[in-house]
Amino acid sequence: MGKILYLECNSGISGDMTVGALLDLGADKQAFTKALQSLGVDGYHLHFGRTTKCGLDAYDFDVHLEDEGHDHIHGNDHEHDHAHEHAHEHAHDHDHGNDHEHDHGNDHDHDHGNAHDHAHDHAHGNDHDHAPDHGHSDAHDHSHDHPHVHRNLQDIYAIIDRLDSNNRVKAMAKRMFDIVAEAESKAHGIPVEEVHFHEVGAIDSIVDIIGVAVCVDSLGVDEIVVSPLSEGYGSVRCQHGVIPVPVPATANIVSAHGLKLRLTDNAGEMVTPTGAAIAAALGTRKNLPSSFQILKTGLGAGKKDFKQANVLRAMLLLEEEEEAGENMWVLEANIDDCSGETFGFAMESLLEAGAADVWYTPVFMKKNRPAYMLSLICREEEISRMEDILFIQTTTIGVRRYPVSRTILDRKKRKVTTEFGEAEVKICTFKGRTFCYPEYESVRSICIQNGLDYQTVYSIIRREAEK
Repeated sequence: MGKILYLECNSGISGDMTVGALLDLGADKQAFTKALQSLGVDGYHLHFGRTTKCGLDAYDFDVHLEDEGHDHIHGNDHEHDHAHEHAHEHAHDHDHGNDHEHDHGNDHDHDHGNAHDHAHDHAHGNDHDHAPDHGHSDAHDHSHDHPHVHRNLQDIYAIIDRLDSNNRVKAMAKRMFDIVAEAESKAHGIPVEEVHFHEVGAIDSIVDIIGVAVCVDSLGVDEIVVSPLSEGYGSVRCQHGVIPVPVPATANIVSAHGLKLRLTDNAGEMVTPTGAAIAAALGTRKNLPSSFQILKTGLGAGKKDFKQANVLRAMLLLEEEEEAGENMWVLEANIDDCSGETFGFAMESLLEAGAADVWYTPVFMKKNRPAYMLSLICREEEISRMEDILFIQTTTIGVRRYPVSRTILDRKKRKVTTEFGEAEVKICTFKGRTFCYPEYESVRSICIQNGLDYQTVYSIIRREAEK
């Protein structure tokens, strides 16, 4: 039984929503803060709190960038570079609910007292993500105490390499940054190595992406399923003007990685490029199992308010083992223009690729032409591999499929020793009864080596197995 992480993106996805949802699910917060400290990046502090979305209690994670007078640029994955648009009007009157904890880069927990009465009037939430700034530093007048830094992908890689964590986490973080950089490079028509993450976006993206990688790793799941991504409509402002939603970088990621998008009637951006990159990098299987237990759920809050709760819901699921049988798929094709050898080779190829069984049935097709129906049975995740073989190794131009259920006996393979040497048998049990079936290859090789007939060898092996 495998443990599955399911990300339900019914209100979109962004970096900070994902980190919040994973922490709420029980990801190791200490490992998260320790990993970030090991990067040697400062100029920010972390906010960990709770807030409510449509009456639901959700984890509120945020990256606050530090500059003069604690005016922070706030939000998820900030980076449409809304430098002038937001003008930092929110000198900390955000309403984050109750419980606030801040972690300042090097892990000093600050309690800013009642100053953090976070009302979130700043209407910029999970929409700041268009990090790359291609040298237009004049657009960023943030009055930071520290100089403006432009980081390209190699600089980001160097930061990730400093991470005090395992290679799985580093590879996952690099993969997410690669996905964002490729999408931005295509959106702006520049080579990937010229994509620059301006300091503001770089810190937000570094914290969110590395945070997601560390959190996912600490949950120790076997598979990850990401639902279709709900997205809004309209446009958002970036440093160069007004651009359409989904923003080009997000659209490029969705397109390049085969993600499913579901458009809603919410005005504004719900899926950020960082959020889309997380979805693209993490998904390991397309669909949820047919039955599962929910072990735990976590909610990560977004910064905007829509008519539905603006949360990313993460679930830890336990896949139920099929009991009396299992669900399989039958694939079929009617073929009237293949030679017998072609059919034979196709059957071998399909069985080697994992088909549970392959068989041919003589049929009559249109104009009464004699033909064969090729049938095979396989698991859902093997369908695409089986179709590849059918289209390449036979002359069929179409394959039909339908789901079937099968009941299978509990079975084990055993080796038994006979007077002629070792032989393999399949031992099946059903309602307290046991059946022994010698494997064909074992019977065949003993027959050939000893000049014996099939029935005699079969019964000798079966007798030994029954003992």
